[in-house]
Amino acid sequence: MLYHAVKFVATPLTHAMCRPTLSGAAHVPRTGPAILAVNHLSVIDSFLLPALLPRHVTFAAKNEYFSGDPVSAFFMRLGGSLPTDRESARAAQEMLDAAAELLERGELFGIHPEGTRSPDGRLYRGKVGVAWLTLRTGAPVLPVALSGTDKVMPFGAKVPRPARVGIRIGAPMRFEGDHRNARDRRRVTDEIMAAIQKLSGQEYVPRYANAVKSGDGTG
Repeated sequence: MLYHAVKFVATPLTHAMCRPTLSGAAHVPRTGPAILAVNHLSVIDSFLLPALLPRHVTFAAKNEYFSGDPVSAFFMRLGGSLPTDRESARAAQEMLDAAAELLERGELFGIHPEGTRSPDGRLYRGKVGVAWLTLRTGAPVLPVALSGTDKVMPFGAKVPRPARVGIRIGAPMRFEGDHRNARDRRRVTDEIMAAIQKLSGQEYVPRYANAVKSGDGTG
């Protein structure tokens, strides 16, 4: 009920603020599970697909979004996002287990494989949680490319700014392999990131974004 109430308010606001162009929405199944693997440019990225798609989408979101800015925390909680502790392997696995349960119930789950926002607009190496999920559950992965969200809400901004946002959703990807096998997880993750890069046109950086950002203190 709360999710739908927030969506009722958020959808027209999103259209007014972001003037989004959405392509590939037909790739999102009307029923059944799917993983939306999305590049990450801004704090608002996790709001867009839940606001614009007809189905409920649960996103993984870092703990700081729940305990920091009260506006972000409010929408994260009402939207049903799953908090993620990026510093704790156990907490990250608990989040993946919860996401797997959602998928096994036939729901949609959104994840940013980069793990954190891009520090410079480029696409960074993906973390293997997305591969673990698809190999563990068999749910297809839909690569998603966002553009322009960093103009709406740049790093450090407290108030969004009007700007045009693009959303491109790619065709479902299915994979074979063992979720317990590190090589399979790495291979699948790299294929997913390549699909996102093809949609977004971003320059790809074969390094983790958090390792790059640790030098300048951004989060």
